[in-house]
Amino acid sequence: MTTPDSSKRYLLYGSERYALAILRPIQAAIRARGDEAAWFFDGPGAEDLVEGERLLSVAEVRAWKPRAVITSSNAVPHFFPGVKVETFHGFDAGKPRHIYVRGFFDLYCTTGPRDTAQFRAIADKVGHFSVTETGFPKIDPFMREISGPLPPVRQPPVILYHSTFSPSWSAAETLYEEVKRLSRDGRWRWIVTFHPKMNPETTAKFKALQNEYLTFAENDNILELFPQVDMMCSDTSSALNEFLLTGKPVVTFKNRRPGPQLIDIDDPKEFEPAIERALARPPALMQAIRDYANAIHPYRDGRSSERVLDAIDTFIAGGGRNRRRKPLNLWRKLKIRRRIGYWGRA
Repeated sequence: MTTPDSSKRYLLYGSERYALAILRPIQAAIRARGDEAAWFFDGPGAEDLVEGERLLSVAEVRAWKPRAVITSSNAVPHFFPGVKVETFHGFDAGKPRHIYVRGFFDLYCTTGPRDTAQFRAIADKVGHFSVTETGFPKIDPFMREISGPLPPVRQPPVILYHSTFSPSWSAAETLYEEVKRLSRDGRWRWIVTFHPKMNPETTAKFKALQNEYLTFAENDNILELFPQVDMMCSDTSSALNEFLLTGKPVVTFKNRRPGPQLIDIDDPKEFEPAIERALARPPALMQAIRDYANAIHPYRDGRSSERVLDAIDTFIAGGGRNRRRKPLNLWRKLKIRRRIGYWGRA
């Protein structure tokens, strides 16, 4: 567990580049308290650290003895010191395995009431992790930026097209011809961005569509694009829930969990009229978006990162343990050791 000399050290652990956008607000909150943050990556992302951000090796992490390891990944090395904390890498978009306990974490910091209730029900049953609702750290800077009234639709309107990488849920190939057609008549401007795990062939096809009306963006943080657009088109991506927090409409194709907050279609022929409806911002739709945003993330103060740190303090002050031990998890632990290349003692 923790030791006195590591009480103000936090390790930020990433497996993908998007971990930077999620965990950097926590790093800022740690530094604002006069404490220390360092990073460890077992996948892409380390190359994008900037001056002043510290990268550690496995041996350095173990010697540094962080009081907590904070991650947006689904797993974390059990042999790293400190409380293991999960902040998630997005909202529940209706995909399988979002509400899924993998046996690695001491503390789950949930994004809003819906996830909190589901994880607490599991925690009450299994007893080997705790749950605190904090909000989503990734959107702290974003929440501060979008305070105020919703801006009017631009002329011409700007549309963000984003698709999940999961082949079963992605509409990118299905809607490709429609995006191609609609991005050439000049009525609307388009920004296209995909998950980094998207099929490279699909990504290449959309990049090839670039013209004066369509831009392909490769931002690590999709939130940077939200203020630039008037609506979003997607499928079953967790990013659409982040976008709904702006109060702007979303058109989806065969969404896994459609509701009144979305304009969901199941035929490419409906794509163009659905966009026209979204840009008209009908009052019933806009109210449904506001209601949904409050249900998934009621926090508007941009201080979710501080709540994560407070939750860690409270957990450690209470003894730093749950009522039951975590499962052995031998196969998953072996896979992490193999990925990181560490075979030493836990």
